[in-house]
Amino acid sequence: MSLEGKRIGFIGAGAMAEALAGGVLASGITAESVAAADPDPVRRKHLSETLGITTVADNGEIVRDSDIVVLAVKPNSVVPVLEGLADAPEGERARPLWISIAAGIPLARLEAGLGDTARIVRAMPNTPALVRAGATAFCGNHRATPRDRDATRDLFRSVGTVWEAPSEALLDAVTGLSGSGPAYVFVFLEALGDAGVRMGLPQPAAYDLAFQTVFGAAKMALETGLHPAELKDQVTSPGGTTIAGLEQLEAGGLRAAIYAAVAAATRRSRELGQA
Repeated sequence: MSLEGKRIGFIGAGAMAEALAGGVLASGITAESVAAADPDPVRRKHLSETLGITTVADNGEIVRDSDIVVLAVKPNSVVPVLEGLADAPEGERARPLWISIAAGIPLARLEAGLGDTARIVRAMPNTPALVRAGATAFCGNHRATPRDRDATRDLFRSVGTVWEAPSEALLDAVTGLSGSGPAYVFVFLEALGDAGVRMGLPQPAAYDLAFQTVFGAAKMALETGLHPAELKDQVTSPGGTTIAGLEQLEAGGLRAAIYAAVAAATRRSRELGQA
């Protein structure tokens, strides 16, 4: 495992940092090798007690003591955090591998704050990483080595699946699809459950059936490797109930609405990157 023997530090101790730290610990990395910095004493105490890792208030301490630094702060906090490290020697800032999970912050902006020699990876995980079922895409800058990319892959594999994008430009589309995608699925889950209630099912049963149906369908697609259209056809009998329901989904524009949602989120990601 490429993370073995590495000291991993998190700047930011929010939910995603907690998920990633928990994932690497579950993969076999010792708690002594993981640390996090956050200005909020409540979050520091929570991670310390929950995961058994060291937590500090000083971001600079994380940079000095880590081989890999995960920048796990909100996008609008990235510049202030990097400016706060500006007094550190450039060699010290450039020594660790930097992995940013700040949505919409391009590699160029990270390089401007960390220096031209910094090895940087930009990653886009999604919230199901909190239950170790995430989907992450990443892309490294020209300084990131094959070992750096392997370490990044192992880090995010500990909380789900990983894809290395061949170009940074594709990360905006990843944001529109898998980054924002859980929200689209939650809306569908809510609607599916509510539809069951409308048809007379008790609400707990309707939601349980809806959740398990979506989970099972996704699991089936992953494990069989069949195209979703083929799996759909397996469920659909001529003149049956499923084709009647699918006809209404098409008439209601479900497919077009999904296309439009992914496109809109992708455009917004590009806008944030240019701001």
